[in-house]
Amino acid sequence: MSSSTSQTGAENIVWNLSDLYSSDTDPVFLRDLDSIESVADAFRMRWHGRLATIDDTMFATMVVEYGVILEQLDRLGSFAYLQWSTDTDNPSYGRTLQNVREKSAAAWRHIVFVSVSIAQLPEARLLELLASAPLAPYKHWLQQAVVHRPHVLSEEVEQVLSEKHLTSRMAWVRLHDEVSAQQTFHLNGQEYTEASLISLLHEPHRDTRRAAAEALTAGLKEQIRTQAFIFNTVLADKMIDDRLRKYPTWLSARNNENEVSDASVQSLIDSVTSRYDIVRRLYALKKTVLGLDTFYDYDRYAPLSTEKENISWSDARSLVTSTYADFHQEAGTIVKKFFENNWIHAPVRKGKSGGAYSAGTIPSAHPYVFMNYTGSARDVQTLAHELGHGLHQYLSRRQGILQMDTPLTIAETASVFGETITFRRLLANATPERSLALLVAKLDDTVSTVFRQIALNRFEHAVHSARRSEGELSVDRIGEIWMLTQRDQLGDAVVFSPGYEYWWSYISHFLHTPGYVYAYAFGELLVLALAEKYLADPDGFPEKYMDLLRAGGSKRPSELLAPFDINIDDPAFWNIGLNVIERMLVEAETLARTSS
Repeated sequence: MSSSTSQTGAENIVWNLSDLYSSDTDPVFLRDLDSIESVADAFRMRWHGRLATIDDTMFATMVVEYGVILEQLDRLGSFAYLQWSTDTDNPSYGRTLQNVREKSAAAWRHIVFVSVSIAQLPEARLLELLASAPLAPYKHWLQQAVVHRPHVLSEEVEQVLSEKHLTSRMAWVRLHDEVSAQQTFHLNGQEYTEASLISLLHEPHRDTRRAAAEALTAGLKEQIRTQAFIFNTVLADKMIDDRLRKYPTWLSARNNENEVSDASVQSLIDSVTSRYDIVRRLYALKKTVLGLDTFYDYDRYAPLSTEKENISWSDARSLVTSTYADFHQEAGTIVKKFFENNWIHAPVRKGKSGGAYSAGTIPSAHPYVFMNYTGSARDVQTLAHELGHGLHQYLSRRQGILQMDTPLTIAETASVFGETITFRRLLANATPERSLALLVAKLDDTVSTVFRQIALNRFEHAVHSARRSEGELSVDRIGEIWMLTQRDQLGDAVVFSPGYEYWWSYISHFLHTPGYVYAYAFGELLVLALAEKYLADPDGFPEKYMDLLRAGGSKRPSELLAPFDINIDDPAFWNIGLNVIERMLVEAETLARTSS
């Protein structure tokens, strides 16, 4: 199967999962898997019905034991998913993943009482716990339990939902993943994976981009009814969850998890949609520079340079590690560990999931980075992005299993910051002609991260609303909503090719994490504001930044950002980052005029 790229040196860069388990036949893995339900049941026997009466010290002991179980669950789940995502065609890996999920669901049934019992504590007792010295290490976790109180159901209902989750939304999401990973796309007599085909949309030759878009459309169309049924089912599942938990909107649960108000998120959305003109100006610029009469959807990511990029894995590694090290010595040391200790899976392979991610796993292990590296400058920035996540996850382990993870709004901070400083390194070493190409490529990515993700949010908003008011949505209706929200963003700047109405179906975030996508725009605009502060006053910034990463999820986003004098509840805040993007665009427009 074609990967559409030359050899990069990433072909044999695979991770070693032995810091979790050596294999799914590892006796330790089998022991942990077989024992997890009995361990959880023993915990329940010790603590169920006692949380309202035990003293602070005993409560802290309970929390520690609870964390041990969560870590065992996450070790099992992380290993099974990481193994499966590298080869979704492997039936053994699929069985292991499902077995872990089933046994984990059985264990959750025994420990779900913890969140329910905390939610049911009298307010006075909760305030005592929040002020308690033994519970100080878990203060923010307890604060979040208070926030979620109105949406926690009875223990019996929570148990049922936990078990049914395995055969409801989670099962449908896995089906989507497997259908997507197993699908092949045909182009010029060769078979392509989704990831390798999408990478061709960044090719300099228009005929290649057009053919790739047509092949992607044809492949997506083959599975569109299956994907639409999966999507409808997940939408309905979310609707039921929101009704049971009394969330006022489809996005309220995600905002709660992200620790931001509905009003703050709406302010972000309004600010970005009011500046859609930036997107249209960028594509008008590209149309002119590329000399195109008509600018199609498959032209959006066309590079200005016709030189074929093939950045070796070795060069990418050197650039990214040195960039992090120059920013902060400890950051560079940690990033090097990912390469030296085989914590990265980099090649494009048949059956491998698409995209890229960093899995934080557990405090007693370390993160793993997943890539589909094809050798482009964009892939180098993606590597820097995922290693930013990895750096954040590595540093936040000190907060323990309950508070190491950040809300999505902060989770993108380190990744986008790492990507940004890596881009500046690429730009600093470029010729003026190459600078324009790099700047426009960066604008492509920034526009995608900010404006496109908010357009995707607008699609999600419309499709969740329609599913709730209209019932099951047809393929045509979903496609209609997709096209409406895409046109709102792109206006007349882009002409859509036939079949573009199917392109919603490869975006897995809609199923994996409903409501996720605005966090990308949040993170990008936040980082652009942080970068402005770094440029204006670099002294002391790197250490404050590292402290932010070390804090993990131990504080609310507003508290984490206070040392930088950033107020995310101020509607005007978002314009700082949006103005930076516009300045980049003006710089590109000026370079284009002077070089023509």
